[in-house]
Amino acid sequence: MHPSTGGYLDDTIVAVSTPPGRGGLGVVRISGPQARAIASAILRRPGGGSIDWQPWHACLAHLADAEGRTIDEVVATFFEKPHSYSAEDLVEISCHGAPVILRYAVDRALDAGARLATPGEFTLRAYLHGRVDLPQAEAVRDLIEATTLYQARIAAQQTAGSVSRLIAPLKAQLVELIALLEAGIDFAEDDVSVASTPDILLRLQPAIEAICRLAESFRYGHMVRDGITLAIVGRPNVGKSSLFNRLLEQDRAIVTGIPGTTRDLISETAAIGGIPVKLYDTAGIRESPELVESLGMERSYQAMADADLTVVVIDLSEPEAAADRELIGRAARQGRWLLAGNKCDLPRHPHSPQSALPVSALTGEGIANLRDAILQAIAPGIAWEQDTGFITSLRHEQLLRECLQYLDKAKKAAENGIPHEMLLLDLYNALEPLDALTGATTADDILNRIFSTFCIGK
Repeated sequence: MHPSTGGYLDDTIVAVSTPPGRGGLGVVRISGPQARAIASAILRRPGGGSIDWQPWHACLAHLADAEGRTIDEVVATFFEKPHSYSAEDLVEISCHGAPVILRYAVDRALDAGARLATPGEFTLRAYLHGRVDLPQAEAVRDLIEATTLYQARIAAQQTAGSVSRLIAPLKAQLVELIALLEAGIDFAEDDVSVASTPDILLRLQPAIEAICRLAESFRYGHMVRDGITLAIVGRPNVGKSSLFNRLLEQDRAIVTGIPGTTRDLISETAAIGGIPVKLYDTAGIRESPELVESLGMERSYQAMADADLTVVVIDLSEPEAAADRELIGRAARQGRWLLAGNKCDLPRHPHSPQSALPVSALTGEGIANLRDAILQAIAPGIAWEQDTGFITSLRHEQLLRECLQYLDKAKKAAENGIPHEMLLLDLYNALEPLDALTGATTADDILNRIFSTFCIGK
């Protein structure tokens, strides 16, 4: 369980904030009311004596054992509350990155009165102290786990509050409508005008449309955050492995002129438009008596079924074969798919499919167009430039959907002439998910679930 109540904020916590393993440097972080006192107990100045802690200043120090013997020469930096990551007094100790030294520094801090931090507790404290809201805190984890620069940029924007800025005007619209209806009910005897049905609907509709658009943006946002899978399928020797290597921009799959070279699934992850795409190079589809090749083809079919997108590859220099038509039909039945015509650098056969996107895995011709087609296939109609106009969290999407349900009920209530007292209940219920999204009314169990997925030290 995460300590998400105020009583735990009296503790001073410690953890290693750098990844496990050896490195040039490793950072031990101490946060809480006794951070300076605990750091002073385990560190001393090179010439002897206690450290004079100055906010936002780094100083050279020695990590000492209980007998005062030097274990490591370190750099200690003090961040005074509230201008620190956790909004508490915080000391960061940069040691040499030997695991034994980092563990020893943590053990010394524990002996001096600190408590070992739980996963995400430094960020949790930043949230509890009001330094960040919940979407900003959640984005910290996304920033740490980013595998593409585009993911990192979106997460960085969210840590700066982009999601909250999207929600704030929508919440303000609801609060304004609630205030209008409350005033009409409470001060009816003072001739305060009660909002008419057209006026209520005029105020409700923009909010409904905006929240709906934001909820729908999760279709793209979850791909940015979690990535997608793409299966490359086709007959033997149409150039699947060559295309796989082109998209990866490295020679990962073996390419030969011998049909059936690829017998099993090969997978690697590439970034396409900033989205992590796990590519699967599959065994060629053909009639074969060999057991190994048959098993490989079964895995190819399974990869097609499991993939978010299938790219069927054909050879433009040859006429369309029955196996091509069968694969195209299977891909079309299973979901999103693209038809790529490889070997466009060779003379095109007049009986090759005209709808195929021409590419050449050999020369690179058409590869940029294929990448664009992949992006449009997985997220049609998305404006790629609107970096801050979408959400990436399933929790956010679910809360927005819940808000929409109550707003739809409020709209129907207004259309049917239901008393404003009843309509207000739906509006208040619609407001609660928005509060939960930003963390204004978030329960402890939700906080525990969110922060338990963080790494220790963050």
